[in-house]
Amino acid sequence: MKYRRLGQGLEVSAIGIDCMPMVRGGNIKHGRDASIDESIATIHGAIDLGVTFFDTAQIWAVPE
Repeated sequence: MKYRRLGQGLEVSAIGIDCMPMVRGGNIKHGRDASIDESIATIHGAIDLGVTFFDTAQIWAVPE
């Protein structure tokens, strides 16, 4: 896994995981909601591969 330095030295994986589909009943919909089992398996698989960047921000939300 390649890593990138952010700011004053925080290193994160160059590949990140978008966690929004893992939020059940969230306000952002792209694709289908992942099941709890799919979500947990995805997170554990990503960690096993060296991923350290998990995007959990809801900043992409557009108020209706």
